[in-house]
Amino acid sequence: MNLLPSGICFYLSVAICWLTSRVDGSWWYMGTLGSQVMCDNIPGLINKQRQLCRQHPKVMQAIGAGIKDWIGECQHQFQNHRWNCNTMAREHNLFGRLLLRSSREAAFVHAISSAGVVHTLSRACSQGELQSCSCDPTKKGSSRDAKGTFDWGGCSDHVEHAMRFSQSFIDAKERKERDARALMNLHNNRAGRKAVKRFMSLECKCHGVSGSCSVRTCWLALADFRRTGDHLRRRYNGAVQVAMNQYGTGFTTAQRHFKRPSKNDLVYFEDSPDYCIRDQESGSVGTGGRVCNRTSRAVDSCEVMCCGRGYDTTRVSRTTKCECKFHWCCAVHCRDCNQEMDVHTCKAQT
Repeated sequence: MNLLPSGICFYLSVAICWLTSRVDGSWWYMGTLGSQVMCDNIPGLINKQRQLCRQHPKVMQAIGAGIKDWIGECQHQFQNHRWNCNTMAREHNLFGRLLLRSSREAAFVHAISSAGVVHTLSRACSQGELQSCSCDPTKKGSSRDAKGTFDWGGCSDHVEHAMRFSQSFIDAKERKERDARALMNLHNNRAGRKAVKRFMSLECKCHGVSGSCSVRTCWLALADFRRTGDHLRRRYNGAVQVAMNQYGTGFTTAQRHFKRPSKNDLVYFEDSPDYCIRDQESGSVGTGGRVCNRTSRAVDSCEVMCCGRGYDTTRVSRTTKCECKFHWCCAVHCRDCNQEMDVHTCKAQT
């Protein structure tokens, strides 16, 4: 899986697309430079972003270290689709010209990357990696839930702080632009942030005689990022196509029978390309060479993935662990088994 383009994430590599009418540089491309040099030389950052970057170098490092998580999640969600959230090694915004189009893919990338920043910063705060934040200081004293009274304890993930910083840094350029694409990006950025908070859960530890749970100590914890990814993927499937209202201040549905988007929905303006063929103008890399499933009837089928171009079949040998047995104590011994199998790949465009 191509999680990261070569050389982009050694020290800091952060990203949310700042695309409006052109492909700008973005804070996704904060590569191997030191924080001072990085903040002053990344193209496309506005003054507020540069100031935040200089003032919070450790925060920038934490965000950069987490880039692989949200890109990996994006690629997991679309691994069997024509568009598979592939990144571009030579593009300074990671996704190339694909995001010039105000498509539902652009909407998803903005949402998942914004969510990734919130998730990463929340964890960094609660794990004591940053001096500017720690556990959620508002979770003190006692409270109640469906099971009764409990005491706040442990370390609650400070998601509100992460959301505020993410909003200040990521949304700064969009708030300055305030054109149609900027409003779309702002909406999807917010949907991504809200998705992380949506899946926070109350975790508790019982205290009492013989584990009677007469006293509970509880804290709020982030869910695994996969739950956020699954949620945003569902929002992608149900994304709402919109148009600007007559005042240029918000959205109206593109079709009368479409539902009005909520704050949790993803929104987009333009239909997506089919991603079948390599097209530099749209940013599509095509599906030539992609692995497909000959027996599937879903989107990963050779018929759908290869767009009717056909596929090549190659016989390959793979070694797997088999006939594993547990030996007391404490080891598992397996044999190496060779398996012959067919791999089907889409034919390239002719």
